[in-house]
Amino acid sequence: MAEVIRMPRMSDTMEEGNIVAWHKQEGDAVEIGDLLAEVETDKATMDFESPAEGVLLHIAVSEGTIAIGGIMAIIGEEGEDVSALLDGSSEPAPAASEPEAPTVEEPKEEPAAPADVPFVPAAAESALSDERVKASPLAKSMAKEAGVNLSAIKGTGDNGRIVKRDVEAYIKSGAPVAAPSAPQVQAPKPAAKASPVLLSASDNYEDVPVSQMRKVIARRLGESKFSAPHFYLTVEIDMDNAIQTRKRINEMIAPAKISFNDLVVKAAAAALKKHPTINSSWLGDRIRYNKDINIGVAVAVDEGLLVPVIRNSDQKSLTEINDEVRQLAGKAKDRKLQPQEMQGNTFTISNLGMFGIEEFTAIINPPDACILAVGGIIQKPVVKSGEIVPGNRMKVTLSCDHRVVDGASGASFLNTFKSVLEDPIRMLV
Repeated sequence: MAEVIRMPRMSDTMEEGNIVAWHKQEGDAVEIGDLLAEVETDKATMDFESPAEGVLLHIAVSEGTIAIGGIMAIIGEEGEDVSALLDGSSEPAPAASEPEAPTVEEPKEEPAAPADVPFVPAAAESALSDERVKASPLAKSMAKEAGVNLSAIKGTGDNGRIVKRDVEAYIKSGAPVAAPSAPQVQAPKPAAKASPVLLSASDNYEDVPVSQMRKVIARRLGESKFSAPHFYLTVEIDMDNAIQTRKRINEMIAPAKISFNDLVVKAAAAALKKHPTINSSWLGDRIRYNKDINIGVAVAVDEGLLVPVIRNSDQKSLTEINDEVRQLAGKAKDRKLQPQEMQGNTFTISNLGMFGIEEFTAIINPPDACILAVGGIIQKPVVKSGEIVPGNRMKVTLSCDHRVVDGASGASFLNTFKSVLEDPIRMLV
């Protein structure tokens, strides 16, 4: 008997999945565990394996978004009639619920594009659709929509990976793209339900579709900012000893180069151990004080921000933290993080010091009660023992959820954090 394959929930915040590519076609035999498709969630692009065996009788959406529980495909016996399963579904067509990702079977009516931007309908198929090109999912999608051959683009991402900016630069350069193909339609859809796959551009603006990740970032941080009453505490830290300690560690001990961010994570873990109020969560009718110290480290990627989690940070050495942060950051940039690697955070650190930012405030990352915004180390004149001497200072700002954390609690945490970084030997014992 035919089995309907539905879009599963692949992460705790996922509301819909975006089909990036199918690895099986209608009529192909599949077994349990076969790779069926690549699905982009709000956090990563993940392989979707077949939960059933038989013949792939129907693909509901060749590319585009499907709501959680929506039909992805139907697997059954060869020649089996699946019309009753499709007709009996009370769900709206997935493509209609997400206008920016229309299906190939039902291309939408497109508004006229400016003459200098060639329009390629959704039905156009890229010659590279089945090839494993080293490119981000967004870059692949943009290239296919624009009719661009990815092999003609030079990647500037990690290890030559093609990213969004590379596709945009190629299109803007006026390089040749595939000629528009005729839309394969029975009848055009009303304009009210349509949305162009390749959004319009001119000398004055460029419209880009909102990615799955950016949708979730907007929703979650909007909820955080306007539901959690934020307040902010800033302190300046003398980093002279931390600089010397890091130098000695890297020269004498560590096989890998310890970063200042590793010192910040370790110092935060030591301070959280003494201030459990900061390592807590607001749950509406109760406050949860977490016993584990799991620090999320914000990582910038092309499409937005991901927060891999360093679990039990207080129990790990600087070299262990360094190795784990590097591995998780690399997976984040390749959109290969798994859901379990981005869940369970009890505190978050956002570090923009490497971008030359001296001071900023961050929005709390739910369910945490606090987030620490870390600025860069600035060399400046300071007063020591009554004399003006060169010094190295770093500002950090703690954003607090006032429903959980009071000013005195936040200040006490920052004082402990500051004292640990100013005397780094304390984080090693």
